[in-house]
Amino acid sequence: MRFKTLAVIAFLLGMLLPANGRAATPGDGNDVFVPIAKYLTQGNYEALSAWFADNLELSVISRSADASRSQSKQILKAFFEAYTPRSFNITHTAGRANMKYLIGDLNAGGENFMVTIFVICQDDSYKIQQIKIDRL
Repeated sequence: MRFKTLAVIAFLLGMLLPANGRAATPGDGNDVFVPIAKYLTQGNYEALSAWFADNLELSVISRSADASRSQSKQILKAFFEAYTPRSFNITHTAGRANMKYLIGDLNAGGENFMVTIFVICQDDSYKIQQIKIDRL
């Protein structure tokens, strides 16, 4: 039992640290978040949707759905129309070679939100697999 617990803790710590054990730098694949952060800052759901996987998990202010790319685009369009973005700051990035995530703070519509985005590498390009937007 103790071995299983240690194995789970080691696995989770490995997921939190970059694969090479050092801070993420633009050259190691985390630069995928540069355009994504830009589109979040702009509220540009159209450009952001180009990064979507065919199906993704979307959770916007406690409403969750497994949605297609076009459904997700419409949900984010409605969110950005209701909450006009003012700024987005990445607070944390991490991951492995084929999976990365970011956590960031979005100031939109006079409110603050925590945004979590998971991307996976498919066919040598990154696709957004999950977006979660929660009020702070």
